[in-house]
Amino acid sequence: MKSYEIAVIPGDGVGIEVCGEAIKILRAAAEKHGFSVKTTDFDWNCDYYLKHGKMMPDDCLDILKDFDSIFLGCIGDSNKVPDHVSLTLLLKLRKGFDQYVNLRPIRLYPGIETPIKTASPQTVDFIVVRENTEGEYAGIGGLFKTGSPDAFALQTAVFTRKGCERVIRYAFNLARRRKKLGNQSPVGMVTNCSKSNALNYSMVFWDSVYYDVAKHYPDIKTDFAMVDAMTMWFVKNPDYFDVVVASNLFGDIITDLGSMLQGGMGFAAGGNINPEKIYPSMFEPIHGSAPKYAGKDIVNPIAAIESIAMMLDHLEEPSAAKDIREAISKVLLEGSIRTRDMGGQDGTSKMGDAIKNALLNS
Repeated sequence: MKSYEIAVIPGDGVGIEVCGEAIKILRAAAEKHGFSVKTTDFDWNCDYYLKHGKMMPDDCLDILKDFDSIFLGCIGDSNKVPDHVSLTLLLKLRKGFDQYVNLRPIRLYPGIETPIKTASPQTVDFIVVRENTEGEYAGIGGLFKTGSPDAFALQTAVFTRKGCERVIRYAFNLARRRKKLGNQSPVGMVTNCSKSNALNYSMVFWDSVYYDVAKHYPDIKTDFAMVDAMTMWFVKNPDYFDVVVASNLFGDIITDLGSMLQGGMGFAAGGNINPEKIYPSMFEPIHGSAPKYAGKDIVNPIAAIESIAMMLDHLEEPSAAKDIREAISKVLLEGSIRTRDMGGQDGTSKMGDAIKNALLNS
C-alpha cells in the first residue's frame, strides 16, 4: 500500500476549519482508493509569532523537506501581526523549496452562481500559471530617509532567464497535456500576460523568453495580452482562454478576478509546485484567513478541498483527485447544501460531510 506523509499548517483565522474539512476528504479518498496518509500538524501562525518573534522556526525547511507534500490553510491576521510580516512564512516555503510554479485553475462548477454574466460551466475552464519565486516579489529593496520629507522606498523586481524560461515552459507543457485531454481549447494555447509597453526592461525580457520557448512548441498556439486588457477579456470572453502564464505580481492579481468567474474565493484553489519533486510542493486555498469568521463554522471549504484534489494529482493519484471533484460537483448540482457565500445557511463542516459522503458512496 502506498503511503504519504503530509505536513499540515492550519495557519490563522478560518484556516483551522477549512484544513479540518480538507484532511477529512483526504482521508476518505485514501480509504476509498487504497493508500494511506499520515498527517503532522504545525502551529506556525500569527500566535506563534507573538510567542517567538517569528512566524516559523529557523529550521522550518529542514523540518518539512522529507514530507511528500504540504497543506496550508491560510496565513495572516493583521490585528496581531502586520501582513508583510506574516507573509514571510508563505514566501520562505515557496522560495526555499523552489516552488516556482503557482498553479491556479479557474473552473466554474455546475450549480454555482457567479456575478459575472458571461461565466458558465461551459465558458470558464482555464488555468493560470504564475511565476512564484522571483519577479516583483523578490524582496529586494529598502526604505530610505524614513520620517523625513525626502523619504523614499525602492522595490526591485528580479527576472532571471532561468526563472522565466522554466515557468513558461511549464505553461506550454501544460497546454499540450490539456490539448491531449480535450480540455477547453482544442488547439492548445498559452496566453502571455505582460505589460511590456510600460515595463520596458523586465517585461520586454519576459516577452522575449516567452517567444524563445514558444519556438519549441509549434503545436501550441501563442497569444499575448497586456495585464490591464486581460482583466477586461477575463470578464468579456472567459471561454477564450486555455493556459495563461504570468509574472508573480500579475498572476496574483488576475487570479483573484478569476475566482469571481468561478463563484468567489470559496472555490479558488492553488498549488505551489516544485515540478521536479526535489522538494515538497504546497497546496492551499487562495482566500484569506478571514479572522472575523473564525470558529463560526460558516466559511466555504470547497477551495481547500479542491486544493486536496490538486495535491493528489501531484502525488500521482489521479483517480482519487477525479473522485473528489466529482463529489464536489454532485453536491453542488444537487443544491441542498449551501454555505453562506452561496446564499445558504449550511456550515463548513456540513458541506465537508456532504462531499465526503458523496465521495465514499460514488
